[in-house]
Amino acid sequence: MTRHIPSDRDAIRKEIEELRRVIEYHNYKYYVENSPEISDLEFDRLMERLKKLEKQYPEFQSPDSPTQKVGGQPIEGFKHVRHDPPMLSIENTYSETELRDFDARVRRLLQPERPQYVVEHKIDGVSVAVIYEEGRLVLGATRGDGETGDDITHNIRTVRGLPLRLRTDKHKPPPRLEVRGEVYMTNADLAHVNALQKQRGERPFANPRNAAAGSLKLLDPKICAERRLRFFAHSEGATQELPVPGHVDFLRYLRELGLPVVPHAGPFDRIDNVIAWCDAEMQRRHELEYETDGFVVKVNDYQQRDRLGFTSKAPRWAIAYKIELWQASTRIKNIFVQVGKTGVLTPVAELEPVQIAGTTVSRVSLHNADEIKRKDIHIGDWVVVEKAGKIIPHVVRVESEKRTGQEKPYHFPNRCPACHEPVVRDEGGVYIRCVNPNCPAQLKERIIFWASRSAMDIEGLGPAVVDALVDRGLVRSIADLYRLSLQQLSEVILSEGSKQRISKKAQTILQGLEASKHRGLARVLTGLGIRHVGERNAQLLADTFGSIDRLA
Repeated sequence: MTRHIPSDRDAIRKEIEELRRVIEYHNYKYYVENSPEISDLEFDRLMERLKKLEKQYPEFQSPDSPTQKVGGQPIEGFKHVRHDPPMLSIENTYSETELRDFDARVRRLLQPERPQYVVEHKIDGVSVAVIYEEGRLVLGATRGDGETGDDITHNIRTVRGLPLRLRTDKHKPPPRLEVRGEVYMTNADLAHVNALQKQRGERPFANPRNAAAGSLKLLDPKICAERRLRFFAHSEGATQELPVPGHVDFLRYLRELGLPVVPHAGPFDRIDNVIAWCDAEMQRRHELEYETDGFVVKVNDYQQRDRLGFTSKAPRWAIAYKIELWQASTRIKNIFVQVGKTGVLTPVAELEPVQIAGTTVSRVSLHNADEIKRKDIHIGDWVVVEKAGKIIPHVVRVESEKRTGQEKPYHFPNRCPACHEPVVRDEGGVYIRCVNPNCPAQLKERIIFWASRSAMDIEGLGPAVVDALVDRGLVRSIADLYRLSLQQLSEVILSEGSKQRISKKAQTILQGLEASKHRGLARVLTGLGIRHVGERNAQLLADTFGSIDRLA
């Protein structure tokens, strides 16, 4: 019997196959699960090794290899692709009332059944359709007019996180799967691409959507590959053997096949819960790495969708709930740091005053050092500042195309600006904190918070009075507030500028201090400003323990 001895070529083939498997796994962890297990450097080394082996051994090359995402040969022009079914638009509203009207119509049409809703981020990108056959990516097309789009397969293959071959460890892919979604560019990648554009003497892109749209219409996929485009799946097209009853299950199914799916929540039974989730998400909109201008609300159950049907232009089972945005362009004059009650140093941009939604905005929080780095914010930059609904203003992006070279990078201080003690990064690595327990800035913020309406509600004890009390050394702790005399308060109020009714204002503060002694345990726990103990947790602790003594 002849024994088979593996050749060097067998070993090379196996190494190539293993490299592809490992790279696809790490792509999935990074783009789909958002939980990378290796560094970018380690990933790049794996990719370079695979490229080198495929170049040396072309007989082992494959169109499904991760290396093919760097782009192939340019094409001469775009072919047209017909969408069946059409890629319809979605009705939209900026009104909470109209969103509730949508819910009422859906409930009326589905009686006696009750709908559940899925809510997705509405990504500000380019709508595309992607088709897989037997698990292989075979076509990518733009939405176009909804009936007909352009074949952009050569560029779709370069989109990061979009697999060339679907995963098969949990499901056997259907014979044909059409997925519809958004190709987008992150804000950080836009800054990177615009820097390259300027180096080449080319015009930078105004926003991520324009950059994504322009990149997908390039004839040369190698250039498109440099643009760092990404993809979120959000709906199905023409698909065979779809094994799920509703949209939440469909998104989970796509994720298990290796596709990145749009951030979403649900199913929700009530429209009130939908609105509450949307409001909460808008509060953190500035933290997202991509642009979004609202949400898409969809009926979850596919049978209910069939009953609701379509108008000539849009489905009756979905609506886009868009948030009205007010934006203005202004310049950052300076950046300074505020010290909070827990010692967190928060960078604040001082702006050229600008009118947004009827108010003058002259300052805006930059949140933390990582946010400044992510958005590449410099002193002197022109920035787009936005107010959305009831949300406080925030910086959306830097207008890097307006840079003159006179802008200066901001360097976070390594000492507290109030007490000059060294600062440290917290355990999460996000916040920089002053850990000096005697820091006067922290003390002032703790007292202001203690006196606030959500805590002890002490009338008259505002920032100006607190500043004077601490600066004069009359208050070194919250307990010192309750030792203040009428004369001490009157002198402080006089020194900070008020000349009339000084005694009455001082008396009001003393009465507020006395009344605060009877506010209850939950208010006390809230007012102490303990990390991770807000109003809700303070109430839970108070209900559970009943007294400070039992809590201690």
